[in-house]
Amino acid sequence: MSGTRPVCVLVGAPGSGKTTVGQALAAALGVEFRDTDLDIERMAGKPIPEIFVDEGEAHFRTLERAAVAAALASCPGVLALGGGAVLAEETRALLVGHPVVHLSVELPDAVKRVGLGAGRPLLAINPRATLKHLMDQRRPLYQEVATATVVTDGRAPEEIAAEIAALLKH
Repeated sequence: MSGTRPVCVLVGAPGSGKTTVGQALAAALGVEFRDTDLDIERMAGKPIPEIFVDEGEAHFRTLERAAVAAALASCPGVLALGGGAVLAEETRALLVGHPVVHLSVELPDAVKRVGLGAGRPLLAINPRATLKHLMDQRRPLYQEVATATVVTDGRAPEEIAAEIAALLKH
């Protein structure tokens, strides 16, 4: 443990803008951007949809818990967590004390942004209904871990990043 901590952790549903906003925020703050989904793909040596198909969701979630724990202990910049990372109780516990921003998005904007499931294994069947279910199921968990919530609907990533940067200064 180096004692390095993220300046901000982004959580939210698929399509909330964690990657796009995270990159804009990192650029605005002059820090690195890290996405735990990319860490998992590097660790596994394959894309997340293949992990789901080959080893199943439970295996993916195990990798995700390890990736999040490692990133929280070593990422000095902006860290984006996968949409389902907050499902793990131990991950929620690790987030305590971190500046966590919940990027809130409503279904119409999320649907537009995710393009209904391309490369998103949990959205492969009936993507709109599944996304609504995931969002309803996870929203209380995002709110539980968040130190702030920022609405992303109908807003440019740069505008959202500027709002988060201002929040972090307080």
